[in-house]
Amino acid sequence: MGLKLPFPKFLANTDIEVYSTVLGEEGEEELPLYKGKCIYKDKIKQVMNAERQLITLSGKAVIEGDIKPGEVIQGFIKVNNTKKKIYTAERPLNPDGTVFSTELNLQ
Repeated sequence: MGLKLPFPKFLANTDIEVYSTVLGEEGEEELPLYKGKCIYKDKIKQVMNAERQLITLSGKAVIEGDIKPGEVIQGFIKVNNTKKKIYTAERPLNPDGTVFSTELNLQ
């Protein structure tokens, strides 16, 4: 079947840098994951976590494709000279099973 949906590149107009944080010998290390354009929404919303605490999300970044295949994305992004922590990452799929985009919910 092999059907892939087209990513709306005309909406990706915000420059973004995504960094992964890992524990190293000298503490937390920042590894660059992605640098380029994304669809960025600076909309605030509140969600409940597993402990029934109210979490305020400060935005969402949508990047074409999978920026870290098969691994959990933890870290932060830099957008508009602001550093924001990644709360969750989602990877919606195309009808053929490939990853359509990486969606980062920001705190």
